[in-house]
Amino acid sequence: MSVTPVPSASVPGETATGTDQARHRPRVVILGAGFGGLNAAMALRRAPVEVTVVDRRNYHLFQPLLYQVATAGLSPAQIAMPIRRILSRQSNATVLMDKVEAVDTIARCVVTGSRRIPYDYLIVATGARHTYFGNDIWAEHAPGLKTITDATAIRARILSAFERAEVTDDPRLRQKLLTFVVVGGGPTGVELAGAIAELSRRTIVRDFRRIDSSSAQVVLVEAGERILPAMPPCLSRKAERQLERLGVDVVLGNAVASCDDSGVRLSDGTEIGSACILWAAGVMASRAAKWIGAAADRAGRVIVDECLNPPGHREIFVIGDTASVTDADGRPVPGVAPAAKQMGRYTARAILGDIAGRQSTPFRYRDYGNLATIGRKAAVADFGGARLSGYAAWLVWNFAHLWFLVGFRNRLVVFLDWAVAYLRNDRAARLITGQHEA
Repeated sequence: MSVTPVPSASVPGETATGTDQARHRPRVVILGAGFGGLNAAMALRRAPVEVTVVDRRNYHLFQPLLYQVATAGLSPAQIAMPIRRILSRQSNATVLMDKVEAVDTIARCVVTGSRRIPYDYLIVATGARHTYFGNDIWAEHAPGLKTITDATAIRARILSAFERAEVTDDPRLRQKLLTFVVVGGGPTGVELAGAIAELSRRTIVRDFRRIDSSSAQVVLVEAGERILPAMPPCLSRKAERQLERLGVDVVLGNAVASCDDSGVRLSDGTEIGSACILWAAGVMASRAAKWIGAAADRAGRVIVDECLNPPGHREIFVIGDTASVTDADGRPVPGVAPAAKQMGRYTARAILGDIAGRQSTPFRYRDYGNLATIGRKAAVADFGGARLSGYAAWLVWNFAHLWFLVGFRNRLVVFLDWAVAYLRNDRAARLITGQHEA
């Protein structure tokens, strides 16, 4: 199948000559500048197409390190970079900071709050958000971690708990303030729990006079029978033991039944008083399925075929956390950064092949392994035949995340920060900002 470009509407910033030239080239509109969308755009940098990237934020975020912002290890600017800067040398790319409201699949245009953007090919890479499984009222008491705003708010919540415990004379309130509950035993939950435990027991233990921060209780609640369920059971057990050595209480086979200002109540009736509850228990895809009128799975992800197209729309590609896709063996492709990057590059190749009149080959996901860090010199890594834990896995995790960060400057600054933190047991970004300052 090849696509015949339809008449183009002008995009702000084009000259008349540029617009005339663009009308002779297929228009590729990419919704979302996460790992998938950005890799698709960059893979089209030398292609005879016009690329428009639409995102409601002006930066690309390296989400695997977002928990370090939330636990005062890094500052937001170290894991994010302006989209315009990343694509500034790509002459065929235009970046629009706008919010998508709908997609007109008949007229082939994206409707935003300020314009209609026509497309010949559409790549939907709008990611996912955290979900409370129908209990959205819990969001006020147990924030999730998906954006920089989430991370800085969680950082302020964690640090404020220690500050409030320092000034109170009520022992019951102090105990509540020094109890942290993390809901969800996936990589984000494990990393958050481990980082909070390290913060309280190593980083700030000498900073307070009236409280002993090392007495803080960190509880990780997982509804399943083990943490890190995507990893082999032996690595799950090792990760659990490493968390326990840090002082984290791991509660398995127990779901959250209710959540409010006083703490959480578990399905077995156990009540845990806490002033700081963090949510890492599940994700829900964006509204992309409704935009394009496609079928979705229980998590809201668009069900796509082996070429990442929703049924009946060969000109639309859905990738990353927004897509429900299986690999060659019939297993679901995980919602991780490497998978999104592979989908982005595949989509670019598929579009170029379609323009040239070639049939697309099915998407094949290559699993490079899973990594999760627990704390200082503590991590687990699964590379199929090779399984690592402890210090070796921690080194692999560090170098892998440095490698995948966007921009040399970010890699250098993060490496230096990590080196200082390792040598001095310090976290430099311990700032309470925003609404928590008062």
